[in-house]
Amino acid sequence: MKNQTWSGRFKLQSSELLKEFNASLPFDKELYKEDIQGSIAHATMLSKCGILTKAECDTLIKGLEAVQDEIEEGKFDFDLKDEDIHMAVERRLSELVGEVGGKLHTARSRNDQVATDFKLYTRKHNLILQDLLKELISTLINLAKSHKNTVMPSFTHLQHAQPISFAFYILTYAFMFARDIKRLRSSYELADFSPLGACACAGTSYKTDRKFTAKLLGFADTMPNAMDAVSDRDFALDLLYDISVIFTHTSRLCEELILFSSSEFGFVSISDAYSTGSSIMPQKKNPDVCELIRGKTGRAYGNLMSLLSTMKALPLAYNKDMQEDKECVFDSVKNATQSLVILNEMLKELTLNEKTMRKACEKGHLLATDLADFLVREKGVPFRKAHFIVGKVVAKADEMGLDLSEITNLQEIEPLFDENAQRLLNLEASLNSKQSEGSSSVESVEKQIQNLESFLRS
Repeated sequence: MKNQTWSGRFKLQSSELLKEFNASLPFDKELYKEDIQGSIAHATMLSKCGILTKAECDTLIKGLEAVQDEIEEGKFDFDLKDEDIHMAVERRLSELVGEVGGKLHTARSRNDQVATDFKLYTRKHNLILQDLLKELISTLINLAKSHKNTVMPSFTHLQHAQPISFAFYILTYAFMFARDIKRLRSSYELADFSPLGACACAGTSYKTDRKFTAKLLGFADTMPNAMDAVSDRDFALDLLYDISVIFTHTSRLCEELILFSSSEFGFVSISDAYSTGSSIMPQKKNPDVCELIRGKTGRAYGNLMSLLSTMKALPLAYNKDMQEDKECVFDSVKNATQSLVILNEMLKELTLNEKTMRKACEKGHLLATDLADFLVREKGVPFRKAHFIVGKVVAKADEMGLDLSEITNLQEIEPLFDENAQRLLNLEASLNSKQSEGSSSVESVEKQIQNLESFLRS
């Protein structure tokens, strides 16, 4: 039992099954940097408070840095007997520096240690995700700048609705991703409190300085209640939720790119560099990147539900159930990071088939609302009546096998219309006629771009 630091009160050896089942080292070794960072801060604080001598602190820090070097150089022996990354680091530290290594854990528990490590990890990757989202928004802005006058149909219920520009369309996603950044910022702020020094659940009898370690680790302050500090996993849930919403947005974009790149739409072409072929059909060009991102969305949702279910009804303070918090977060972080990187690169090489998009605007009577608004604005017709009148015109156009945009004499179908109404049957005139804030007009799109660029600078 000598490998187990907690084995003093035990008479029997741990079952080999228990050792394997209990260990988290195979996955929580991901936290080695955060664990060493937290340990260096803790040792520094113990020295400041006179609990360790300066020489002991220096020895511990030098030893911890040597352990990190071993891990990063692939020379570290990860032994399942250590249970987790915390004990693995401490075991190797003691081998390197001797008995003083055992002093590092003074005024600390694995409970506050793991909470600190995990919170440092989530904060780091929160910032990484924010940066990736900013890069993605910049790419979408560049696409918008190039296509302010590229006309395409919008859709409601996946049916043709009104004419818009591709710029207006793609900026929709830019604003979604901007909200994702704001959500991450809020989560970061909520997580900006250090658990270190809370110990097992009730604090310590040593006179320590938790605010000092919080400052060393870059936290705004300490968690004010020790029991809350070790039992809280809101910060992990927040990150999983934020990632789930990011995937909601990327999956919607990817679904539309899948549709828009199909033969039925033909609006866009995805670069060969981000497409795959078929093992049997030579002609196939499959949008696998989009499909994988769409598929990974389900995993992100599952990871969120997994941790929510784990935390449900757990009694205070720390419980071994909470060891299940990391793998789901590691998985979601990895998939979100990879997905945002490859989506961004794919979009940089996206080709728009502008003629096809414009041709699609000649189907589905996209200009019907413009005619109804004309009757209201120019003829004083109540909107509900105008809606009915234009509906009859649309029905007549269907009988003639024409789109509204193809009708050359509206007045023959409905006497209330005149030459001014006829001039409304123009795609550019329609999208630029919108005057409300946030609308599809080129002027409004330019303001939206400025809005996003200002946000990226904030």
